[in-house]
Amino acid sequence: MEHEKIVVGLDIGTTKICAIVGRKNEFGKLEVLGMGKAESEGVVKGIVFNIDKTVYAIEKAIKEAGDQAGIDIGVVNVGIAGQHIRSFIQHGGITRTSKEDEITVSDVERLTQDMYRMVVPPGSQIIHVMPQDYMVDYEDGIKEPVGMSGVRLEADFHIITAQTNAINNINKCVRRTGLEIDDLILEPLASSLAVLNDEEKEAGVCLIDIGGGTTDIAIFYDNIIRHTAVIPFGGNIITNDIKQGLMVLPQQAEQLKTRFGKAIAEEASPNEIVSIPGIRNRAAKEISVKNLSNIIEARMEEIIEMAHAEIISSGFENRLAGGIVITGGGSQLANLKQLVEYMTGMDTRIGYPNEHLGKSKIEAIKSPMYATAVGLVLAGFRSLDEREDRYREAREVVAVKNANAAAKAKKPVSSKSFFNDILNKTKSLLIDDLDGKNEY
Repeated sequence: MEHEKIVVGLDIGTTKICAIVGRKNEFGKLEVLGMGKAESEGVVKGIVFNIDKTVYAIEKAIKEAGDQAGIDIGVVNVGIAGQHIRSFIQHGGITRTSKEDEITVSDVERLTQDMYRMVVPPGSQIIHVMPQDYMVDYEDGIKEPVGMSGVRLEADFHIITAQTNAINNINKCVRRTGLEIDDLILEPLASSLAVLNDEEKEAGVCLIDIGGGTTDIAIFYDNIIRHTAVIPFGGNIITNDIKQGLMVLPQQAEQLKTRFGKAIAEEASPNEIVSIPGIRNRAAKEISVKNLSNIIEARMEEIIEMAHAEIISSGFENRLAGGIVITGGGSQLANLKQLVEYMTGMDTRIGYPNEHLGKSKIEAIKSPMYATAVGLVLAGFRSLDEREDRYREAREVVAVKNANAAAKAKKPVSSKSFFNDILNKTKSLLIDDLDGKNEY
């Protein structure tokens, strides 16, 4: 196992902290070797507020995942989310030295790295730079510029920034556990790798990831990320509404939501009653499932309206042939698919991270609530592949240069060039001799 590529994803969520250890099998599918999770008490709406509690939860999740996989975990890919996430489009370009040489992966990489150095508002930091469309010598609409010839290489980039303090707190928590961060990845991007396929991204699709503290949105069109947003509401606010509306304990509210709750109140029977234990020897409390569902529907409508507003503001509402894919723990709420379709008028499905998964003894990993963690592992493998491609290209460039140098060194001197060299030297000697005679 020590020679295999193994990637670990660490999802620091509002409700749970989850670690997944995975490797690729012979068919290119992700095989989950271990999974660990712990209750997240130090994170609020995707932002770390209590370092010590978060460190404890990370240690617990990592130890459980490492023990299951039989490895010592040292490096992880970490997800980031929160209301502080911002995105915008920025144009950039570079000028190459030669028009004849083909554009290489290194040229594209240099252009991308230049965008990481652009000025952003104080307190913010760039976490992702994703190309949209390229331009070569002012010819636009190019998806893949590698192999083309041109001097000027330009592109529009989707820039995603995060709050510097939020990034520093995540780094601090992870490093206190003795781990290193290989990559910091926006959570909706990770989720999209787990639940979306290339066909949907090509046709146009909106991913809505309903987590505990936030609802993350990512819109794809022509296989390119076009819009990202984070809504500061998730499943926890529904639980809090139930707690206050029905006057129950938080644990009871969560169980009522997941076991009996419905996103459409009309689907609940008015005669269905749930009895829950009373507090401190008090009589059991009877809860109407109809009232429970009314509370859930009111809050879910608000979240869906905000997500739909993001779709409209992106300008891609009428171009999403793939409709909407909802994932995350909140997507498991009964009748949510029908409510989303009713409110948006768009085809909707639940996103399960099954397509990229191979056989695994851990069945729970197929739940939408683990889509982000699975996506973080897939993102790690994609990053490894990209590094190998860059390394391979660099080796090929060096090999070509060495071959050209060797061929030039071995090139024989022709008799014609040898005769011309002697003739030129003889001419120069004659000229010097004549110049010397003219001086007397």
